[in-house]
Amino acid sequence: MARRIEHFPNLIAMFFARAAERGDAPFLWRKHAGEWVATSWADAARQVASLAAALKAIGLNPGDRVMLVSENRPEWCLSDLAIMAAGCVTVPTYTTNTERDHAHIIENSGARAVIVSTQKLATTLMPAVVRSAQAQHVIGMDVLRLGQTGIDCHHWSTLIAQHPADLIEAAAAATAQRGDLACIIYTSGTGGSPRGVMQHHGAILHNVAGCAAIILEDFDDRGDEVFLSFLPLSHAYEHTGGQHFPIGMGAQIYYAESLDRLAVNIEEVRPTVMFVVPRLFEVLRTRIAKAIEKQGGISAYLLRKAIEIGAREYAGRVRIVDRPMQLAIDTLFRPRIAKRFGGRMKAFVSGGAPLNAEVALFFHAIGLTFLQGYGQTEAAPVISCNRPRAGVRMDGVGPPLAGTEVRIAEDGELLVRGELVMHGYWRNDAETARVLEDGWLHTGDIGEIDTGGRIRITDRKKDLIINDKGENVAPQKVEGMLTLQPEILQAMIAGDRRPYMVALIVPDPDWTQHWCAANGEACDFARLAQDAGYRTAIGAAVERVNRDLSVTERVRRFVLADAPFTIENEQLTPSLKIRRHVIRAAYGDRLDGLYRG
Repeated sequence: MARRIEHFPNLIAMFFARAAERGDAPFLWRKHAGEWVATSWADAARQVASLAAALKAIGLNPGDRVMLVSENRPEWCLSDLAIMAAGCVTVPTYTTNTERDHAHIIENSGARAVIVSTQKLATTLMPAVVRSAQAQHVIGMDVLRLGQTGIDCHHWSTLIAQHPADLIEAAAAATAQRGDLACIIYTSGTGGSPRGVMQHHGAILHNVAGCAAIILEDFDDRGDEVFLSFLPLSHAYEHTGGQHFPIGMGAQIYYAESLDRLAVNIEEVRPTVMFVVPRLFEVLRTRIAKAIEKQGGISAYLLRKAIEIGAREYAGRVRIVDRPMQLAIDTLFRPRIAKRFGGRMKAFVSGGAPLNAEVALFFHAIGLTFLQGYGQTEAAPVISCNRPRAGVRMDGVGPPLAGTEVRIAEDGELLVRGELVMHGYWRNDAETARVLEDGWLHTGDIGEIDTGGRIRITDRKKDLIINDKGENVAPQKVEGMLTLQPEILQAMIAGDRRPYMVALIVPDPDWTQHWCAANGEACDFARLAQDAGYRTAIGAAVERVNRDLSVTERVRRFVLADAPFTIENEQLTPSLKIRRHVIRAAYGDRLDGLYRG
């Protein structure tokens, strides 16, 4: 049975309680000089208490906002906890933010101090800090060279060394109540300028307790949970799921070196729980399938059989004649896959965007437990999650967390109420009034609730495409089906108030190379985009998808994108969702052109 989380008054009380219990046991791990190095719970508590004392000593007061700009590393977690321990409010921001993004968040939040990790990140950040009217202090995790800026510059480790603090006194000084503001997390801006979501201590604690009751409920909990953190900690999903939830569980947290090293880190760290986004597992599915098919022989055969039988198993139609093959898959195939994922993985928890059923079925078939959850930053962020005991579920996101009310409005929108719901958007009363009514959060998602209380999300309300006949199309469904084709890496469809759907397609680079080799063509994409044979091959993939779509949903015409959607070109959010408004701005004329002639 998983550990039940006590009723804490604030996040800092939970942290200090776990640190007192765990003592010298390892807590935070990072890779240094090729070796994993740990910070113990006791040392982490000492650093948090000392940094909190330092923040007070340089003049920060309760309620002051402190911006945090860093990649995932132990100092991120310790800084976040120290900010809250000082009575201040954390304002996490993405490392991919531009100078303009930083300027907006500094000005909007009124941050009085900034903690930044590296010189490289400080280079983008400092012009915004210097121009701000409020920011007075910059604290570098690494030693920074900032020149004459007029801003007080401090070194993270030096501040800690200069302000030793008593742990008992530090814990006693953390007097925040569950309703007090803990952090302001700016949404990643899929539809426009980021808004600051005010998350209070109780909202995150509600999530921590709810996740502990759900995610590990059916697993053997020996108190040795290991999390591997790789999603940005500035995102609410990782901030709660990859940091505060492990703290509540008294778990160890490893920080992945990079996305490129993630597979290697998984094998090294052998995590028991990971929070993931669907896009990552769409990529992993493709890589695993290609690698096994390339091996050929028994491995490729067993993969095909695993997927075939897994589909029947999910549908409840497994045949007696399947049992010998199931035994072979369980004995010869799944253990090899499990080893690639560390060998002790209890569950992957997918959130942040809808999970394509075909992707979920693939991971179920190869023997990995996949729990689909649902939430948003405005709910700290987890609202619901499938239960392990219910078996694999691909058609929904499970029942809500304990203490969470949900209902469906007349227009189909899912509404949520409970301690997890934000108090509002920072300095934005109009938007707050729009999404919060009588304590109910209007999620902007269209959904259904079955007789068992399980939620199924059908699409984003604001992303629904309404054609010129008034018929609705859910773009994420169509886009998900397109990107499962080997020819297509990414896609965005359009067609609002138009007679039919059109698509912007990013071809898959690996498939493109194979096509070029098979057709004796040079892989010059600018020329390929005009090649009739190349476009016909991609068109064939679109037609395969169209066969499984209604007439209204089918993509009639498409145009090829100039380059992939990336975080760097701002066409993806840091959590790998497409930014529709940015992509439309770049390709709107070409998409409109598909309706002419």
